[in-house]
Formats: sequence, structure tokens, C-alpha cells
Amino acid sequence: AAVLVDVREPYEFVTGHVPGAELAPMQTVPTLVPMLPTDRPVYLVCATGNRSGHVADYLSGHGIDAVNVEGGTADWLRAGYPVER
Repeated sequence: AAVLVDVREPYEFVTGHVPGAELAPMQTVPTLVPMLPTDRPVYLVCATGNRSGHVADYLSGHGIDAVNVEGGTADWLRAGYPVER
């Protein structure tokens, strides 16, 4: 199964997130590195793709196959995809 990590803040996450996303605010990501899989991609999402892009770069440097979700939850919502609240 895909691993999807939302790196926004909790107050942003509760307003609507991609179904199945796990919350891990950007500043907590370094503590997660040992727990993330190295055998499959880890998808990262934020509001627009900016923060998740930085996190993807960071994780890639630690051996994680990190994929930034371009456009973030803003594009997800604009496309009409479902969200969890």
C-alpha cells in the first residue's frame, strides 16, 4: 500500500486531507526517518507542494524514495477528489 504523509500543521490537516494520509508536521519529519519504508515510495503532501517538496528533498538524502505531490491538497480539492475531515 502507498504511504502518504501530510506535512502540514494539525490545524490545517483537520480542515481536510487526502484520505489515508498520516499527519507528520514538517518539523517532526527528522524523527520519522527510521520508521519510513525504504522499499517503496513515500508520498508527501502539504497545502501547495512547497513544504512537501522540501521534505521530499530531505528524505531523499536519507535513502527514502520520497515523492512530492505537486499542487498539494489545494489541487486535490480543486479536482473534486474526496477529503477526510
